[in-house]
Amino acid sequence: MNKTTGIESVPTPTRSPGEFLAYETECRSALEPLLTGLLDMAVSAGWNRRTAASTLMFLAAQQVSAASEASTAG
Repeated sequence: MNKTTGIESVPTPTRSPGEFLAYETECRSALEPLLTGLLDMAVSAGWNRRTAASTLMFLAAQQVSAASEASTAG
């Protein structure tokens, strides 16, 4: 267990990526409690929940951009 975040692990998918909608829904269900926990920790540390959520959206968008750039570069 990671004592910093309290995140033990991310559940393994049971759907294949080819089942796009079911796969995406399952991913959302797996990550939502982890995200909620992270936001709760940010609020406990003194951050505004809306600011923390907005920052996570920004960081997620950066990850998507980086992955897209990497796939087009290779």
